[in-house]
Amino acid sequence: MFVRTFGASIGVAVVGLVLGWLYGGGTGLALTAILAILEVSLSFDNAVVNATILVRMSPFWQKIFLTVGVAIAVFGMRLVFPLVIVAITAKLNPVEAIRLALEKGDPNDKGTYGYLLHQAHPSIAAFGGMFLLMLFLDFVLEERELTWLSWIERPLARIGKLDQLSVVIALGALALAAYTLGDTADTANHHRISTVLVAGVLGICTYLLVNGLGELFHTDEDALEEEGGHVHIAAGGKRVVQAVGKAAFFLFLYLEVLDASFSFDGVVGAFAITSDPIIIAIGLGVGAMFIRSLTVFLVRKGTLSEYEYLEHGALWAIGALAVILLVTIEYEVPEVVTGLIGVGFIAAAFLSSIVRNKRSEQSEDSEREPAAV
Repeated sequence: MFVRTFGASIGVAVVGLVLGWLYGGGTGLALTAILAILEVSLSFDNAVVNATILVRMSPFWQKIFLTVGVAIAVFGMRLVFPLVIVAITAKLNPVEAIRLALEKGDPNDKGTYGYLLHQAHPSIAAFGGMFLLMLFLDFVLEERELTWLSWIERPLARIGKLDQLSVVIALGALALAAYTLGDTADTANHHRISTVLVAGVLGICTYLLVNGLGELFHTDEDALEEEGGHVHIAAGGKRVVQAVGKAAFFLFLYLEVLDASFSFDGVVGAFAITSDPIIIAIGLGVGAMFIRSLTVFLVRKGTLSEYEYLEHGALWAIGALAVILLVTIEYEVPEVVTGLIGVGFIAAAFLSSIVRNKRSEQSEDSEREPAAV
């Protein structure tokens, strides 16, 4: 199962490392490996969240996620997206943006590709931060039977009964971020507040649109099965009817937008390691492929059903990442800090799941003992 799931990723990693070496020699090889590791460490929580969505999709759409989805992630978000951002920010035509990117100028020098991308970071952080914040708020404000951090999740679920509370909180957080972190004495950036506000509102609108489309085509399990939905038996015997057709398409669309939001910090942060867009695309692309394989592995292994707090840990990591992205509007946050916070939440949730499973086994054993006597 491991080879079948990760075989393609290992192959892509080998090709990517070879391309890095052919393009930049030993330095290119080393940078490609570093960027791949950076992407995996930053996006581990992304894999867990993606798995909770992917398990609801048929095997056909899971394959689409690993093929078409990878192309969008690697070429779209890791290569084309930065070029588009630079072109729009600097008001350049596409050819000029590509020429500027291939010059590999120092990101600290004005007018270089890396410098212009960093100048656009406030709007990128605002968009991605608000999208992820909405995802986190909709999770913690929803009432659910299973809670992890019950002391805070249950009170939040109670107040979450207020209609559209997540939107209200998100807009309040955006206004606070824009007028505190977005405010600057630098006259060259006097439009930063409005830029942050517009980008943040677009992030919220994108989430509401994509999530709304998913809800529009969402049907219950019985209806999905009647429409030809694929029946999947997860670990522990849990029955899941996987979406097909339009419902699966919008789940796929939701996954791609979610991945895009996760990739913002990695793409921008990569310029702290190298200013070469080709090496960045190769390295982050290799990492993105491993994250997708890890997502499929979690689904096929039934890990989320076996360790039920993992989803909670991943969503709390998303909440932390959303806050970090907003903070980076004004302040630099080392990528290692972002990665460690995400891994920390996942590890804590994993350990909590193990403890919960052991307690459940002990409880079942104690109930069987009197019957045996």
